[in-house]
Amino acid sequence: MASEENAISMVNYCSTALPHIHNQPVYVQYSNYRELKTDGLPTQSGAPAALQAMNAAPCGNMAVTSAYPAEGGLCPGQSSVLRIIVENAYYPVTLDVLHQIFCKFGFVLKIVTFTRNNQFQALIQYAEPENAYYAKMILNGRNIYNSCCTLRIDFSKLTSLRVKYNNDKSRDFTRFDLPTAEGQLSLDPAVMAAFGSQDMIFQRYAGTGGFGPVTCYPQNAVTTCVASVQMCNPGVPGNSVLMVSNLNPEAITPHGLFILFGAFGDVLRVKIMFKNKENALVQMADAAQAQIAISYLNGQKLYGKFMRTTLSKHQSIQLPREGEEDNGLTKDYSNSPLHRFKKPGSRNFQNIFPPSATLHLSNIPPSVSFDYLKSLFARSGSTVKAFRFFQKDCKMALIQLGSVEEAVHALIDLHNYDLGDNHHLRVSFSKYTI
Repeated sequence: MASEENAISMVNYCSTALPHIHNQPVYVQYSNYRELKTDGLPTQSGAPAALQAMNAAPCGNMAVTSAYPAEGGLCPGQSSVLRIIVENAYYPVTLDVLHQIFCKFGFVLKIVTFTRNNQFQALIQYAEPENAYYAKMILNGRNIYNSCCTLRIDFSKLTSLRVKYNNDKSRDFTRFDLPTAEGQLSLDPAVMAAFGSQDMIFQRYAGTGGFGPVTCYPQNAVTTCVASVQMCNPGVPGNSVLMVSNLNPEAITPHGLFILFGAFGDVLRVKIMFKNKENALVQMADAAQAQIAISYLNGQKLYGKFMRTTLSKHQSIQLPREGEEDNGLTKDYSNSPLHRFKKPGSRNFQNIFPPSATLHLSNIPPSVSFDYLKSLFARSGSTVKAFRFFQKDCKMALIQLGSVEEAVHALIDLHNYDLGDNHHLRVSFSKYTI
């Protein structure tokens, strides 16, 4: 940095607002060096080298050098939706083909395909705008197949896509309960991957640099609902087990992880490592729910520490054998009544939002007042900044707390809290503010 004061400001800021690059948290601390010695080349000479290194990186390598400084540009707003036109479409391009390509740059939430002016087009929504930026930067102008099916990519004016059906034309990867068409029942998740199947898998063309053309090989039809997730996570195909690290061993419990991760999917088992309680395994119901949990919880501050959430190399969590010392660190929640997403078509699928300072409360009995709820959250260590009952339904309310971390702690402490009159409080993150 230009001065020691600037460095102090940088470290202080990053300790309270954790920065992310490619969906991964970045930790900033002081170095033992007092200054850096360079080779004396002009500052701008590094830009072409950075771009060259980035272009040589394999597609999907999320550790590529940041291209913002190299291009002299800024992040293009908050849009996470891309508009894709496939030119020179000598071979057919399907929704699954697009997902297998674009998921290498981050979690794809939704895809809508259509034909306009005799051209195959698509809209793709990522979980984060940074994912859309890097996908456009690396894939724009590339060919899907050798010398054909060229991708022309731009940012869409839309901020979110609305998907009504899961079929070969549109897909919402966060909701397996959507019907395939008007009046048709929801598909079983095991059938999801068969949509629009070309019975193909894709293999990168060696030595091309960047994305490069890919070669198409015939293959048996995919038979699991997480086939697209397998393409995004080579080495851990369809994995639903998460590795959660950098936890606070003094505060974390299996129940706490069950409740927190349960806001994003059904948690089957939790295991806190016996010899290193800063690490834990969380097994979700399926790989799609695991990806959603990673997208929303990686880098989230929990009990004073920024936890890291990634896919584990383990395929399942083993329960301790009889007589094996465990100290209650491994729990099985397979039959828990607190699962939010077991019921097909549940509205809970539509209400998964990232952690926020505002919580949605429901199942509140008429006898419970605002003062009671305020004192309840205060006892859990929260600062209540605003509160509002729903006008049309007093069983529900919004409560805004002092910070996102406070809201995370409150959700863990108070979800399923017994309010009396056979009512247990339901707590989830809200997309609204008061």
